[in-house]
Amino acid sequence: MITFPPCKINLGLQVLQKRNDGYHDLQTLFFPIPLFDVLEIKGGNSSGNDIEIINYGIPVPGDDSQNLIVKAYHLLKKDFTLSPVTFCLLKNIPMGAGLGGGSSDGAFALKLLNVFFGLNLNQQSLLDYALQLGSDCPFFILNQPCLGEGRGEILHPIDFSLKNYWLVLVKPNIHVSTAAAFSGLNLNKGEVKIGSVQTEINKGIDNWRAGLKNDFEPSVFALHPILSEIKESLYDSGAIYASMSGSGATIYGLFEKAPLLKDNYKEHFYFESQLG
Repeated sequence: MITFPPCKINLGLQVLQKRNDGYHDLQTLFFPIPLFDVLEIKGGNSSGNDIEIINYGIPVPGDDSQNLIVKAYHLLKKDFTLSPVTFCLLKNIPMGAGLGGGSSDGAFALKLLNVFFGLNLNQQSLLDYALQLGSDCPFFILNQPCLGEGRGEILHPIDFSLKNYWLVLVKPNIHVSTAAAFSGLNLNKGEVKIGSVQTEINKGIDNWRAGLKNDFEPSVFALHPILSEIKESLYDSGAIYASMSGSGATIYGLFEKAPLLKDNYKEHFYFESQLG
């Protein structure tokens, strides 16, 4: 069985307040985009373990035990009888990019396991398991435009489209620390900001540049000025809107016409596609 985990961009990302549990309340619009990993599940493996991952494409660093695909398997194995499996992952989505590729792989692993083993989990059960993997994972269970609140796990599906616009992703070879991005916000515990992402979205794409902001940009751009340079270069090339996704390090731009900018970013990861 094969599936194709996508990734997402954040249209606006406002950090509303720091919570007593150490997390932050956010407001954003999660939007799925057509850049996919490929994930296959097969019965059995030769490793002697319950689960084996075979990786292709972009190298996946770190210990497999920290991989959300592995965590998804063990999460379900606590409640169900699962026989050993092998996952084959073709990694196309860059990591540490603010695109949610790892979260998507984990969420789609849950969906694959549900079908492969005939667990008959409904969508709400999958959402509950996904939240145990990470705050971004529930979005990929729904996999449609959603306003996200709370830690990002409170999702409100909306009727929203960017059909016929062109999307460009540019990610330099840098890693943005999520902890550093949050620490740079200077948001005091108990301080509450008025959320405005949905209001700004509703103003239309021609007005987003003025009001639709990602609160992580000032602190992350200060640490990595190249990200600010890429954002401005996308505007210089005709983007209607450009922003950082998540806490970085991907900058995306939305265009009315095919931008054909690959040669401008030869030293970076580059992706370009018309949105459907």
